Amino acid sequence: MHRKVVAIGNSKGVSIPVEIPNKLDLAAGSDVNVELDEEQERIVITPVRKTRKVPGIDKEFAGQVNEFIEKYRPALKELAKK
Repeated sequence: MHRKVVAIGNSKGVSIPVEIPNKLDLAAGSDVNVELDEEQERIVITPVRKTRKVPGIDKEFAGQVNEFIEKYRPALKELAKK
C-alpha cells in the first residue's frame, strides 16, 4: 500500500491502514519494534508480545537468550531460509 511519510514533531511517521493492526491485534498505544533492514532497504515493524513466564526457566537465562536473538536476528533469519 502506498503511503506518504509525514512530519510528527522532530520525527517522521506513516499511517498504517486499519486492516493491518486489526489482523495483528494492535491498538493505539501497543508496543512495536522498528528496525531498518539496510540490505533490503526496508523498515520492519514487529509487534512486541509480552513474554510468558515458563515454569522452570530462569529469568536471567531467558533474558540472555532474548539478547542473543536480538543481536543475531539477521543471521538467524538467513539461517532459517536454508
